[in-house]
Amino acid sequence: MSRAAYLLAILRLAATAVGAASPPTLFMGELTWTEIRDAVQDGKTTVIIPIGGTEQSGPHIALNKHNIRVRFFAARIASSLGDALVAPVLAYTPEGNVSPPTEHMKYTGTITMPESTFEEILVAAGRSYRQHGFKDIVFIGDHGGYQRVLKRAAAALNHEWAGTNVRAHAIEEYYTAVSKDYVEALKEKGFTEEQIGHHAGLADTSLMLAIDPSLVRTNRMRSAKSGVDGVSGDPSISTPDLGKIGVDIVVKRSTEAIRLATRR
Repeated sequence: MSRAAYLLAILRLAATAVGAASPPTLFMGELTWTEIRDAVQDGKTTVIIPIGGTEQSGPHIALNKHNIRVRFFAARIASSLGDALVAPVLAYTPEGNVSPPTEHMKYTGTITMPESTFEEILVAAGRSYRQHGFKDIVFIGDHGGYQRVLKRAAAALNHEWAGTNVRAHAIEEYYTAVSKDYVEALKEKGFTEEQIGHHAGLADTSLMLAIDPSLVRTNRMRSAKSGVDGVSGDPSISTPDLGKIGVDIVVKRSTEAIRLATRR
């Protein structure tokens, strides 16, 4: 074999090895089963299960807000961790009673399910990923209403898996980074709690402008009033730059929390 042919063969082997170790995406729904199998064998044994929700966010943010946001953050966090893949987003979550409608179910388009059903889905997903070789099953949820259910599901799985090297984790720090740490950062910028709001206000809208502005109806931001049409806060003063502050906070806090939780 000539030197040139030998070098070409080495380069091809190296390219094959790199391809095997690095899946083309971190989103499991966009990978083949063999790519996922190979990634797990190569050390990607943490799976992040992102939980969103399909609910109203005022007249100016599309219903997919939680799902798009948690998918975006899950990918950023998985990339920071280096040993994680991202499961498909769970888009149907508890959002109130159907009849009579309560909470977000008062607004057209919101989808809900019983907490017991939601918990069963989380537990079943965790068991599925354990079967496929994942060692750390991580729940991150973008909505405050079901955080306690994530903790119950993780506790049930850990009880079931006691004595094994597989664990489930409900990462509360993800949600507190959105709902508290980001809020404090905005207050340091001079914004009031009334402007920041709790739902579809300055914080929520700025995050979406930074992550996916196509979901924000900017022509309706000024007409969306706090206390009306499912809005809490003032979306009219939202900007992508303010949203980027939240993005950095959520990725940093969540990555740190997951690294701590999964430490052996």
